[in-house]
Amino acid sequence: MQYITTTELRTKSSKVVHTLKEGGTLRLIHRSKVIGEILPTYEPKPFDPDAFEKFLDNIKPKKIISRKDRERVYRKHMMEKYGKDLS
Repeated sequence: MQYITTTELRTKSSKVVHTLKEGGTLRLIHRSKVIGEILPTYEPKPFDPDAFEKFLDNIKPKKIISRKDRERVYRKHMMEKYGKDLS
C-alpha cells in the first residue's frame, strides 16, 4: 500500500492511474492525517484466444502478390498516370 498526499494527487495523476491499473491501492494523506483509501475498480478483460485468432484472420491479406505482379501493376499505373514517355 502506498501513501500519496493531496498535492501529489493533483501533480502526479498519471502515476496514480498507473498504480490503480496495476491493482494497487493508495492511502490519501491530508495535513499529516490519513483521510481515505483509493481502491481500483478497473477490471481488465480476460484474453479470448478465439476472438484474437478471428481478428488476425480478418487482417491477413487474402491474396499474396508476387514481386513480378506488383511491378507489372505499378508500371501499368505509372503509364496511365504519366504516359509512355516514362523510362
